[in-house]
Amino acid sequence: MPANTSNGLLPVGASLVFTGLEQPLQIRRALGGGTQGQVYAVASGEEELALKWYLPACISRDPRLKQRLQQSIRLGAPNADFLWPMALLEPSEESRPLIRAQEAGFGYLMPLRPAGYQGAHLHAGGHLEISLQNVLRACFFLADAFHELHLKGLCYKDISLGNLFLKPDDGSILICDNDNVEIDGQSAGSVLGTPGFMAPEVLLGTAKPSASSDQFSLAVLLFRLLTRHDPFRGELELSIRCLDEPARRRLYGEEALFIFDPGDARNRPNPNEHPAALLTWPIYPSALQALFIQCFGRGLRDPQQRPLTGQWTQVLSRCLDDRRLCSRCGQELFQEGPCWSCGSSQEPTLQLQMPHGRVVACPGNTLHRHHFDPHLGETLQQPIASLVSHPSDASIVGLRNLSERPWQGELRNGQGISVEPGQTCNVAALHQLSTEAGPITTLRR
Repeated sequence: MPANTSNGLLPVGASLVFTGLEQPLQIRRALGGGTQGQVYAVASGEEELALKWYLPACISRDPRLKQRLQQSIRLGAPNADFLWPMALLEPSEESRPLIRAQEAGFGYLMPLRPAGYQGAHLHAGGHLEISLQNVLRACFFLADAFHELHLKGLCYKDISLGNLFLKPDDGSILICDNDNVEIDGQSAGSVLGTPGFMAPEVLLGTAKPSASSDQFSLAVLLFRLLTRHDPFRGELELSIRCLDEPARRRLYGEEALFIFDPGDARNRPNPNEHPAALLTWPIYPSALQALFIQCFGRGLRDPQQRPLTGQWTQVLSRCLDDRRLCSRCGQELFQEGPCWSCGSSQEPTLQLQMPHGRVVACPGNTLHRHHFDPHLGETLQQPIASLVSHPSDASIVGLRNLSERPWQGELRNGQGISVEPGQTCNVAALHQLSTEAGPITTLRR
């Protein structure tokens, strides 16, 4: 929500002293706020950070909040995709009177969100220009981030669109509101989740938030990002006159039915009311659709049947490997067959074969070490090669060496080549390359 500096908890422009910090923090500007507290951009010397300061009502209804923050700070961020708490702050005696609340309370310091990141709700509402490739990349980063969180024995509890920021030009993500994070199995805070994202057992009050309910909420968030639609709002919702609490319990809990359930078509999207779902669902390969069917089918009632974060990263990375462009309209495609947008048939596309993976030779696609070594987990960081268009002829696709060592190879005509770091070779003319990670072979159909 927009910042309001007129009734802010902290005085913008002032410097406040906090216990445990060597130097005061200058309160530069209000960034926003909500029911929990208010967020400010602050400066510690030359470094700009963010400070969340809690409302007294939030502290009183969540007695374990301070303990949870101290616990998160001690454990550290699962990875760089989290705007993680860095330090718990309480005002010094001299600064306490400057805080505009009966009880001065406390807050926490965290990294400031860099420029270029936009709220994920903008994409879900169709108001953000982002490629399908970068939406899939964002989904991969999300699954990977929560995989790392769960490995630490933690659960997030409130996975939703409101806690996620996207960078449209590369799909990078940032996850905020990490003060909800709890050790898995010890959930006792006031936060249960966001309506529409909560697992049925949490919504119906039969279980507390956990890593298992996180897996369900993650699937809902991934579905919302990929289709810009809710996985349970179809024809059955249209018969509900008022989406009050009892109706919400039926729609998302007691009578929840996935809109693309293969065995029950009663809740299919309505063509007039839900066109985005009907347009986007066929874009994605069956392997990705199967994970949603599993989570919102068997996994709806049985948490043990929900896909794990590692399954999402595997399937999402393969979708990205299969990415190609329609030769007629230029739309992004993620499986063989006619174009989902214009319906035109597609010519076979060159592919690059590695020992443990195959990547379509499409500009923008990348090669990674997991394509060569089956023992390495999927990652989109630090690619060893990228596919690029020729600067003067877009029909020519090159493979660029992003590693630090030269590659030796052979062209189709038998001629030997060397590809230095930063250099590019024509994929169509290439037979095979030897890299420090392993061999790359061009496949033709």
